[in-house]
Amino acid sequence: MRYVDGYILPVPKKNLKAYLRMARMGKEMWRKHGAIDYKECVADDLQTKWGTPFPRMMKLKPGETLVFSYIVFKSRAHRDRVNSKVMKEMEKMGEPKDMPFDMKRMVYGGFKALVDA
Repeated sequence: MRYVDGYILPVPKKNLKAYLRMARMGKEMWRKHGAIDYKECVADDLQTKWGTPFPRMMKLKPGETLVFSYIVFKSRAHRDRVNSKVMKEMEKMGEPKDMPFDMKRMVYGGFKALVDA
């Protein structure tokens, strides 16, 4: 059964270019270590007619947008192996000087796929 790590994070619009550079690096790293797929998506249509809108749930501030990201793995065990390799490589690189978003406001979780193409 496929496994997905999912993230939602508010990003100041002025930091989107910096975030994009970081996201491209992330894609290369996770794919190099075995992730099946890697997506970073920026908010486009957040005016919902039903449910709780993301901006309210994430307490979006003026000048921010949302990024929805996910990484696909073969299984949870595969995710754990890939993430371990990625984290070791990231540790060697050291802490980033400036994060383009507030890590404390990032929402993250691991999910078993219920439906898969």
